Amino acid sequence: MATASTLVARSPADCWRLFIDAAALTAWVPGLRRARIVATDAQGRALEVAFEFAASRTYALVYAYDDDARRVSWTARLGQRDGVAGWARFDAEDGGTRVTYATTDGAGRTADERAIDEPRQLLAAFARWALTAR
Repeated sequence: MATASTLVARSPADCWRLFIDAAALTAWVPGLRRARIVATDAQGRALEVAFEFAASRTYALVYAYDDDARRVSWTARLGQRDGVAGWARFDAEDGGTRVTYATTDGAGRTADERAIDEPRQLLAAFARWALTAR
């Protein structure tokens, strides 16, 4: 499992809200063409999302939320060889939020896809987007 963290100059509540907004994933995840929400929980959060990437890669992820810890985790449901598993956590820190992100790639992912999923790359993309998102 690859893990990274970064400081985002927004509140933990803002970072949590932005990160778990599956409808906004195409705004910041590199190469993501489409994220279709398949199922939601009682709060309207995505429980399952089907992903389509530019490289014709498709898979679905299932999400679980721990609101108290501001931690979200995901596992591959369909296309496990092509998918990823991981988690993200959002902790208050002076100046904003410490976002920690961890992923494990499915065995079917190419080197290019693994580079896109590299936690530092995804965190950098999220942090850039989060600074301007509402």
